[in-house]
Amino acid sequence: MTVNRLRTAEGRWVRVRMGVICGLLALATGLIVSAGYLVMARDGQEWRELAERQRQRRLRLTPKRGSVYDRNGSPLAISVDVPSVSVDAMELLRGVPPQEVPFVARRAAERIASALGLEAPEVERKILRQRRFAWLKRRISQTEAARLRELGSVSESGEEPLRGLLVEAEGQRYYPQRALGGPLLGFVAPDGTGKDGLELSLDEELGGQREALVGLRDRSGQLLFLDGIQDERTLAGNDLYLTIDQGIQNLAEQELARAAQTFEALSGSVVVVAPQTGEILAMASWPSYNPNDYRFSETGSRRLRGIADRFEPGSSMKIFTLAAGLETAVVRPNELMFCENGSMKVDGVNIPDTHPAGWLSLSQALALSSNICLAKVGMKVGGQRLHDVFRRFGFGEETGLPLPGETSGVLLPRGRPWVQVETATAAFGHGITVTNVQLAMATAAIANGGRLMEPILVRRVQSGTGELVREAAPRVRRQAVPASVARSVAEMMIAVTEGNGTGVQARVNGFSVSGKTGTAQKADPKTGRYSQDNYVASFVGFVPARRPVLAMAVTIDEPVVEHAGGAVAAPVFRRIAEGALTYMGVTPEGKRATDVHKLVGAADPARKASELLERGQPTLQEVREQPQALRPGTVRVPDLTGFPVREAMRKGIELGLEPRVVGTGLLGRQEPPPGSVLGKGETLVLVFEPAS
Repeated sequence: MTVNRLRTAEGRWVRVRMGVICGLLALATGLIVSAGYLVMARDGQEWRELAERQRQRRLRLTPKRGSVYDRNGSPLAISVDVPSVSVDAMELLRGVPPQEVPFVARRAAERIASALGLEAPEVERKILRQRRFAWLKRRISQTEAARLRELGSVSESGEEPLRGLLVEAEGQRYYPQRALGGPLLGFVAPDGTGKDGLELSLDEELGGQREALVGLRDRSGQLLFLDGIQDERTLAGNDLYLTIDQGIQNLAEQELARAAQTFEALSGSVVVVAPQTGEILAMASWPSYNPNDYRFSETGSRRLRGIADRFEPGSSMKIFTLAAGLETAVVRPNELMFCENGSMKVDGVNIPDTHPAGWLSLSQALALSSNICLAKVGMKVGGQRLHDVFRRFGFGEETGLPLPGETSGVLLPRGRPWVQVETATAAFGHGITVTNVQLAMATAAIANGGRLMEPILVRRVQSGTGELVREAAPRVRRQAVPASVARSVAEMMIAVTEGNGTGVQARVNGFSVSGKTGTAQKADPKTGRYSQDNYVASFVGFVPARRPVLAMAVTIDEPVVEHAGGAVAAPVFRRIAEGALTYMGVTPEGKRATDVHKLVGAADPARKASELLERGQPTLQEVREQPQALRPGTVRVPDLTGFPVREAMRKGIELGLEPRVVGTGLLGRQEPPPGSVLGKGETLVLVFEPAS
């Protein structure tokens, strides 16, 4: 009995133990299953993302920045590859025992600093952070890159090669024309973002689309890329082709700087426009700077003054007041007005004239820049209507150019009636502010028949693969005044540059010029009155007067030696216009281009004789005296003396010769001389001399 009870008790204990063990196993199994469920089902996404982050690496691919070209394809801003060096500190210290890490890092920092000209403690700190990526030095020289590559191989002293150093190409912005168009173009900071000018306003287009490349790390931590580049557009940003002409831009900057320095001015601006299309051919600012060395430039020299500086235009506004008077029919083109002998009071304020006069026609009043006459025209038009005409010419609103920092200027408010003195002073350009680009576009509207054009600065945008993204086309914003009014004003403006006009120094030999001078006193913020010492000198105009190809606004701020617009700004207009017209190959008025067939001489004697007989000039004897026919494949060298560069080259090419250009200006000499016989394909040397 006792034995049976013991066996029964022992069996019961065994079963209890087995139950406990099974229960514990079941609980453990449940916990494991539950944990697995939590890991795989509920929290699986988070763990998968963590695993991907641990084994994958995303590399941001920065595209090559797009280039900027002028209208003829000359590069103004390009990106070049310059080596930069980074360090993978984890790779550099891989396999180094922890106790030796400080010593290895210090020795590696000394070697790297010696090669790159850096401070060893700073390099050591970057290594001891043990990060996968850290810049050591950006945009290093080729010599430094060679020294760095030597560190990756066994040195003559037997030192171990350094791992984890990476020399890679990084884009650096370069401006081949140096300071040309500096404030217009802007610059690019070391981080690759555009600053100022077009580099800032069109940063997204120039910078391109950034793409992330995904790769896997192997056991040694090396990156293996899984996918290639999906979109070729990520390799480079868009290229910009501007309407700016490098030759005219260079001429405008040189003449502006020359005038500003001669008259000791504070600053200045020139804007040159193609009046029929609204294309900006040049936008010069002074002082300027070289974007390649922007770190050494002052803030004021980076200011694009043509759009950012607003000023009271003075007498330059009189042409638009006159247009308002003719449009509203309050005055007639041949009307005479009494100019009060040089002094008139309006609302107790005295309005003087620099050239006192009695009765003047509107053309004479414009030529002598009579404040009184144009004030009377403005008061006849009325403040509200004068405001509306100024607004139609684009004053008081931004032009919409793709540039940062443009100001709209200020017109007197339209909501309340203008008092007489406000209307009178606004009529001759005081009490309102404008920008130089507004003046240029409004002057172009007078030149092209009253059409205010949309200014165009970016002519074409192309992708990095050469595909056309967009192309600008001329667009009329609105009709500022009727074409007949614009033509009348343009004719009256010719008197400004002729005879006793205030703008005779803007006259261009061989061309008629329509223009208007401006000499505006600047308001003194300390006294609230107009300064007796500080002026803004300006000149606006277009050339040729009747078939204009150039419209221009020149503004010189605070000239010291002389302050009259006719003496300070008008000569700048003349010199730029002379150079630009010659550069563009525009023939002076009254001089017709020579016919190529006449230049060839007797290449076709029968046609030559026929032409002479038709004019009734020659006799049969004269025809016989014409040179004999040339051998096949030869031509007679024509006399191209006085031709501009483009026209002379074009004539030479049409004859089958190979022109070689020496100098600039107008053709003064040619080798061989006129009348010589050359074979087609032979060289014709054209020696050009300055127009003066």
